[in-house]
Amino acid sequence: MDGFWGIGEKSTNIYKLEAQKIAFAPFVFQVTRVAKESGILEIIYSYKEIGCSLNTIIEKSNLSKYAVKVILDAIKSIGLVTIVDNNYVLTKTGYFILKDKMTEINMNFTNDVCYNGLFYLDEALKNGKPAGLKVFGNWKTIYEALSELPEQVRKSWFDFNHYYSDAVFDKILPIIFKYNPNKIIDIGGNTGKWAIKCANYNKNVNVTIIDLPGQINDAKKIVSDSGLSDRITFLEANILDDKNLSVKGDIIWMSQFLDCFSEEEIVKIVKKAKNSLNSNGKIFILETFVDNQRYETAEFCLNMTSLYFTTMANGNSRMYRINDMKELLSISGFKIIEEIPSGISHTLLICEENV
Repeated sequence: MDGFWGIGEKSTNIYKLEAQKIAFAPFVFQVTRVAKESGILEIIYSYKEIGCSLNTIIEKSNLSKYAVKVILDAIKSIGLVTIVDNNYVLTKTGYFILKDKMTEINMNFTNDVCYNGLFYLDEALKNGKPAGLKVFGNWKTIYEALSELPEQVRKSWFDFNHYYSDAVFDKILPIIFKYNPNKIIDIGGNTGKWAIKCANYNKNVNVTIIDLPGQINDAKKIVSDSGLSDRITFLEANILDDKNLSVKGDIIWMSQFLDCFSEEEIVKIVKKAKNSLNSNGKIFILETFVDNQRYETAEFCLNMTSLYFTTMANGNSRMYRINDMKELLSISGFKIIEEIPSGISHTLLICEENV
């Protein structure tokens, strides 16, 4: 085999090690999570200048000598710690596991929302349904389940969702209001964060949040607390049914929304949205396209997130490539008039009817 690939013994061992990391990936993930949550990584980090002895880790962690040694041996092989003069030192990878917010959000989402359900990935791919969702209950999609999922699962789901959208909202508000909208329709408004930002940014705008009943109930509480109920209204609706939306607006806003649907469903949604646009209205689409990323890390995270959609969310959607989305918008009767990079990984598409 070495001759076929044209690599020597040293290279073979490197690639074989990488293969074993994949083979033991669940072990790697769980021992990393435990090393962080038990405080072991923090203990080692606190001695970053001189390194931390085994006995100190045992004493401060309140774990048995057996447990600490098993964890330390494992995370040394993973590359989270190294040994210098018989003391344990946190590596840069270990630091990111311990201190990086994005890594924390992603790990919690993986553990709380996806981990058990991913066992059913093959079934989901075969049947086009979120087979892993059954670990929580009997729903067709995770969106119907959100209001009823265990609290920690809900928290990790919303933390994940908001982390990748909230950071770009402030940058997009001036772009939105350059078009002087009087009425914005927020499809898939979730907890109402975007609607509240819009209403606070412009004292004259009115916003209607459209979502499923569970999400609408959550959003109503948050909007009520914000004191903006006079300008933020709600419409309970399933965007995939055949009924036209009973509202019209100057701008329809869809943030990280269309990736929740199949290609056929996206065309149906955009065509339906067209009927709710006032004359010269625009559709604003904010997405994270896998092939439109500056960093390899972002592309990796997005491709893994597609497997969440497959297994847990709905079984038929994904993080799309930008040209695929452009084609779907064209089929739906829209053209893109502006394409704006937004934040680290988002792209904003401003669309109008192609007449």
